Amino acid sequence: MGCVPELDDEYIERMEDVLEVYEKPVSAEEPVVCVDEKTVTLHGAVREPIPMKPGSVAKQDSEYQRCGTANAFCAVEPRAGVHITKITATRSSPEFARFIESIANQYPEAETIHLVMDNLSTHTRKALVDTLGEEKGGELWGRFTVHYTPVHGSWLNQAELEIGLFSKQCLGNRRIGDIETLRAESRAWNRSINRKRIQINWTFERKKARRRFKYKYRTKRSKN
Repeated sequence: MGCVPELDDEYIERMEDVLEVYEKPVSAEEPVVCVDEKTVTLHGAVREPIPMKPGSVAKQDSEYQRCGTANAFCAVEPRAGVHITKITATRSSPEFARFIESIANQYPEAETIHLVMDNLSTHTRKALVDTLGEEKGGELWGRFTVHYTPVHGSWLNQAELEIGLFSKQCLGNRRIGDIETLRAESRAWNRSINRKRIQINWTFERKKARRRFKYKYRTKRSKN
């Protein structure tokens, strides 16, 4: 919240829109899904770590080998505890399009899927159309109602909390040296957290935003 440069009408409009969709009840017809991505640096061990044994903690050498990077797409339906994670080589438009397709496949019966995400250049209808073609890409994009966070408003995206969970619970302090291992670890973590239905307890609502930022929002403005 300290990164808000100016609370102009556009910022307020988008913040109100995102917070309003967060207040929707859990619905199979209109699920609310937040999306973000994280670059993961791959580190390989130069020397084999020493596993934990009775009376001795696990040990690993301070030296490591850089093995490039990968990308982790993270999506979460916060109030339902549904988590979708996909590891890709990059965060390019085709990779994003395939991830969006996997989210749509998660909710085949939904009337619309409310999608909260930031304004990254790949987060567009064009990414889907360029990858899947006008007909299929346009049809897929049409399954979503998109809610963009304001510029400098990524803190409003609950997928950032999901990335924090992924970083702490899946990645931890371990060294993962290749993308296939990262994918396997990600799938295992995804199965575990979905079994537990871990939810995100978001408490920053529209009323709190109006008090915090000291603005009045009389009516919902029309959207283009």
